[in-house]
Amino acid sequence: MTIPVEAFFLASGGAGTLQSRIRAMVTDGILSGRFRPGQRMPSSRGLAGHLGISRITVTLAYGDLVSSDYLTSRGRSGYYVSENAPRAPEFPSPARPAEEVDYLAFSGGRFSRAMQGVERPEDWERYPWPFIYGQTDPALFDHQNWRACALRALGRRDFGALTADFYERDDPALIEQVLRVILPRRGIAAGPDEVLLTMGAQNALWMASQILLPEGAGHRAVIENPCYSGMRRLLDITGAGILSLDVDEGGLPVQALTGRARQGDVVFVTPSHQSPTNATMPLERRLKLLEAASHEDFVIIEDDYEFEMSFLKPVSPALKSLDKAGRVIYAGSFSKSIFPGMRLGYLVGPPDFIAEARALRSMVLKHPPGHIQRTVAYFLAEGHYDALINRMRTAFRRRRQVMEEAIAAEGLTIAGQGGYGGSSFWMRAREGVDTSLVARALRHEGVLIEPGRSFFDPARAEQNFYRLAYSSIQPGRIPEGIAKIARALAVQGG
Repeated sequence: MTIPVEAFFLASGGAGTLQSRIRAMVTDGILSGRFRPGQRMPSSRGLAGHLGISRITVTLAYGDLVSSDYLTSRGRSGYYVSENAPRAPEFPSPARPAEEVDYLAFSGGRFSRAMQGVERPEDWERYPWPFIYGQTDPALFDHQNWRACALRALGRRDFGALTADFYERDDPALIEQVLRVILPRRGIAAGPDEVLLTMGAQNALWMASQILLPEGAGHRAVIENPCYSGMRRLLDITGAGILSLDVDEGGLPVQALTGRARQGDVVFVTPSHQSPTNATMPLERRLKLLEAASHEDFVIIEDDYEFEMSFLKPVSPALKSLDKAGRVIYAGSFSKSIFPGMRLGYLVGPPDFIAEARALRSMVLKHPPGHIQRTVAYFLAEGHYDALINRMRTAFRRRRQVMEEAIAAEGLTIAGQGGYGGSSFWMRAREGVDTSLVARALRHEGVLIEPGRSFFDPARAEQNFYRLAYSSIQPGRIPEGIAKIARALAVQGG
């Protein structure tokens, strides 16, 4: 029995090459049980005519499926579904079970509750004016060299890095690059036992909070206000007490940590580019913070947010580089500088802390995928990373200039822009304006902004702030987008 050509169709906008899409159609049909062993496939000429594509494309796809033993070729008779093709288990379709367990009550709902109010449009790319932080512009990325490094990491020579279970270890090639290339430019000297790779900065901060703020220990954490909202959510589920300190033009105020009763056990800071205000902590304040840590006996978690994007002034030294007492745990990430979907970061700290973090990581996820580790190692070693950073700095400098001019032309207020660079502006609307409502209205016009409420301590959240990022928007679109934002703010503000 021949499978009819009508069983195949190419949906518009499908991903991948035509050859890969044909392969996917055939394997899906076999694994789902629609195509049975021994059934004859449509002829390459017939299927090509039905799909409106080249016959050679179908022939190449069939040949590839033969090599994978999904199909078999029988001389001049054609192609057939192989008797040895993988098969899905044949179970009857089960009815949906009755839900007798209230899992939200069972778990306390603490994780879903912590994520309430987080709005991140998955289809942000279809919006003409995406002023949202953390997304990348494909036009700036080095696709060719990244692909070359990824293919090299797939080679036979690197087969062990691709397939082996490293247990608690990391790829030594990437660790070497972090020690030799990344940390020295932050003034940090470290050994292999002082570095741990993580699944991005978020994962690094989670591990640090789990280790240093164990549930039930009665510890207290100090965070900035406003601050990175993900940090506050991480701390909410630890059960630790949280003290939010208002930042100023120099970031976290050190004087609020000293001279009174002990404020906290762990202090979380973003000194390079304070999130979200972009304030950079001056050197003198950094030294005072380290002095306070020793005097008041607390540990500092340094989230070195956006240090690579310091293009207006030379980068400031990392807190970790100034630390002489082992009180700073440093968290860095490749996810912002290369691309956010990569999810690769690192922790730097004293050996005892890193050993504990390594054990925790092993319990949860073993280690980041070996292939991505080796690819990044090659990307760094061959100089592509530094070239990418330079390209991004040049582009961001231009976009920042256009953004500043458009903001000034529309009479909008910058609450905090930082003097070193970054990829966003921290904005303030008039008193009484709820930027969440503004953001909702702007979506209908194709504009995305980030309301500021989620960055603040919920007990004293301010509604009239918002963040505008320029990492994923073309300069030519910025003025019109800013004009739309200004009109929406005027309407909401009455």
